[in-house]
Amino acid sequence: MNRVIALRLEAFQSRFGLRIPILQAPMAAACPPALAVAVANAGGMGGCGALQMGPDAIAAWSRQVRAGSNGAFQINLWIPDPPPLRDAAHEARVASFIGEWGPPVPDDAGDAALPDFAAQCEALLAARPAVISSIMGLFDTDFAARMRAASIAWFATVTSVAEARAAAAAGADALIVQGMEAGGHRGRFDNANAEAGMVGGLALIPAVADAVALPLVATGGIADGRGVAAALLLGASAVQIGTAFLRCPETGLAPAWAEALGRTAPEDTMVTRAFSGRAGRSLATDYARAAAGGPVAPYPVQRGLTAAMREDALRMGDVQRMQAWAGQAAALARAEPAGEVVERIWRETLALLA
Repeated sequence: MNRVIALRLEAFQSRFGLRIPILQAPMAAACPPALAVAVANAGGMGGCGALQMGPDAIAAWSRQVRAGSNGAFQINLWIPDPPPLRDAAHEARVASFIGEWGPPVPDDAGDAALPDFAAQCEALLAARPAVISSIMGLFDTDFAARMRAASIAWFATVTSVAEARAAAAAGADALIVQGMEAGGHRGRFDNANAEAGMVGGLALIPAVADAVALPLVATGGIADGRGVAAALLLGASAVQIGTAFLRCPETGLAPAWAEALGRTAPEDTMVTRAFSGRAGRSLATDYARAAAGGPVAPYPVQRGLTAAMREDALRMGDVQRMQAWAGQAAALARAEPAGEVVERIWRETLALLA
């Protein structure tokens, strides 16, 4: 392996207690403790997407992971948007469309609230993970200082060079560099322009590496050793993998979603706001295609409006209506234990870099 890459990897792995520089993406609603345990025990870093979790759930998740592993894990939070502007007439049109795809949308569905962000932050500090990561923006200076005082590293998710510079100036310890290939929600700071300026990882990773002097964790479209090796050659110190873990038995994904991933070409995914009101990459399902260009409510109102449809789709095993997030390398995901995924991808990487 190139000595520069080797030294970069050694520094990152030593600092964060890893044997393998592979992080499990903190996928909200697809990050059970068993998955984080398997990844951490294989030498990587487990992950939890805590967006929808209250303080008690965050504490319980952390306890379960620690009961199964001494390895490192990260917990991720979204930086909240300002309260959405509501338009009852517009929401009624959106609800009418969604109702054609599932059960009738309850009148109060758009009022669904997320857990209290300040309380979540306190729960994260109490849980003391190795890493707290942010997405959709940056933590304020007070919380960043409290993380440092607790010896918790801050990994900030960025989607552009400008965001990377802002995160470095705010005191982030490392940057998760999200290419447009990534499945799930895009981490763009400016929600209104999340689809604008989308940059692939091959261009974004070296540009960020040249712009800031922080360790980089590459994510988006990485699902085998070829992707990891490319990211390391481009300047990353580690990678974060999401979609490649979705078919693992520990994840417990809906079978129809898991099976669809294995036959998904890159062009069979799309960026859509149709599920939550935030831009995210999913399978190009019948619902997502039909909703393209149609009325969408802001986040998190849209998430509430689609809840009944999404729950019905899960009960029925109907992937065409599921919130089926998927990165552009979905077809590389295998139905094998998560620990074996970590070890196999790292063997492939070492062989390519030898």
